[in-house]
Amino acid sequence: MTRTFRLLSSLALSLVFAAGAQAESAPREVEVGLSRLTAEQYRQIIADVFGPTVVVDGIFEPDPRKDGLLAIGTGSVSVTETGLEQYDAMAHGIASQVVDRDHRDTLLPCKPVSPAAADDACAGQFFAKVGPLLYRRPLAPEEFQERVAVARDATGTVKDFYAGLALSLGGMLEAPEFLFRRDMAESNPGHPGQYRLIGLSKASRLSFFLWNAAPDRVLLAAAEAGELDTGKGLSRQVDRMLASPRLEDGVRAFFADMLQFDQFAELSKDTTIYPRFTPIAARDAREQTLRTIVDHLLTRHGDYRDLFTTSRTFLTPSLAAVYGVPLPDDTPNGAAESWIPYEYAPNDPRGAGILAEASFVALHSHPGRSSPTLRGRALREVLLCQKVPDPPANVDFTLVQDVNNPQYKTTRERLTAHRSQPTCAGCHRLIDPMGLALENFDSSGGFRTRENGVPIDASGELDGAKFSDAPGLGRAMHDNPAATSCLVTRLYAYATGRSRTKADTDFEKGLVKDFADNGYRLPELMQAIAASDNFYSVTATQIGAADAAPRAN
Repeated sequence: MTRTFRLLSSLALSLVFAAGAQAESAPREVEVGLSRLTAEQYRQIIADVFGPTVVVDGIFEPDPRKDGLLAIGTGSVSVTETGLEQYDAMAHGIASQVVDRDHRDTLLPCKPVSPAAADDACAGQFFAKVGPLLYRRPLAPEEFQERVAVARDATGTVKDFYAGLALSLGGMLEAPEFLFRRDMAESNPGHPGQYRLIGLSKASRLSFFLWNAAPDRVLLAAAEAGELDTGKGLSRQVDRMLASPRLEDGVRAFFADMLQFDQFAELSKDTTIYPRFTPIAARDAREQTLRTIVDHLLTRHGDYRDLFTTSRTFLTPSLAAVYGVPLPDDTPNGAAESWIPYEYAPNDPRGAGILAEASFVALHSHPGRSSPTLRGRALREVLLCQKVPDPPANVDFTLVQDVNNPQYKTTRERLTAHRSQPTCAGCHRLIDPMGLALENFDSSGGFRTRENGVPIDASGELDGAKFSDAPGLGRAMHDNPAATSCLVTRLYAYATGRSRTKADTDFEKGLVKDFADNGYRLPELMQAIAASDNFYSVTATQIGAADAAPRAN
């Protein structure tokens, strides 16, 4: 309880400080957005600032999904008392590693005059180095002085400079300024009555979008110098970041969010039916799709639509066993399995793009059976941005779930009979014809041609386009304009961290056209968003909410 109280007090003090700073700033700055760091972003910042050998050990609270994205849900999340205690434990565990004998010589810019006494100069050098990277902005004089003072007072108590420094650093790592991303806005000099993000908030938004990480020193310096407020300066930073290998991290984070890969944490299969779908195979399924996406969109600079038809992918022996694909395994005993580039033969129905990978067909299935309904709904909602109504509460699913029904031996037959219920017909006609095209893949992603001894009929339809199998579904998705417009909508919402507004409509229409004109290349789409004024704009609703918020006295 002491740690929780300390963190809650830190939050209250920071809000009072922010309100005071806002009142005194000129032009007036207002907070127009607040979102919690995701677990991945938290870990990445720690690795960037302190190196990969500093371990983040703890449990993060799950992020809520809103309008299809975790990136939006984190903007309306609170932290529970248990979550506060976890943050406190993680913060002080990290801080202890930073100053231990294995790290202090490389992570601290100086050595104290005496390891048993306070040294304000050395502590100050350390916080001047790491503070701006942790808070994504320069430390205010009061904040800097507080960190040094906490280190000094703690050292006086424990007679250990490094322990005192760790206690002060731990306070930074559990402070709201680190745990939350704050969007601050100011009056726009070129447009009276309008607001824009301040330079440092622009830098943060840009970096988390393109790299899924906090701004580096170069971007922070550009923001402080006002370069991000000019078209030329902003374009220079956007181009630099797009050319960086770290763009892969940003692309992976976006698609992991869009494709709802957080659900892998709860994915389970009946091991009696699917003994090859081990936890390792589940982990590899997620990674397979992300590798396929990065290879196609970044390495090959390919057309986004081809992700639904490509026969190129990557496999490990564990995944190959699930798919029934022969793959040489040269991995030494006890070593991690290697990723091997793999291309399906032209007529192999398993080579049907990312929809035929376990990350889709296994993720959107039941533990012991496939589900055209779940798969069709995911196709509509995740990849086409079309909302499917939830089923009525009183629907009887007994017939669909009875895989041993002697009269209806295939899933198609059971769903056809189930759709005879008037309350079920409408939604199932919208999603089942798509999902049935993936029936050659069982709940684990393994390929099959028969169910209960009966040949599987994998024919289907998507918005008037008819097909006979999974590759046909992939081609229909490739040619469906909703698939590309959905990507644009999702990417822009992910980048801004807010739900779509009416003001976004015209801008998104322009993005959709440019996306098509550029051959549906993802880097060009990301560049168009990152270099646009709209990406950094502030809505009237945000300003109104900020003005209506209670202020500290």
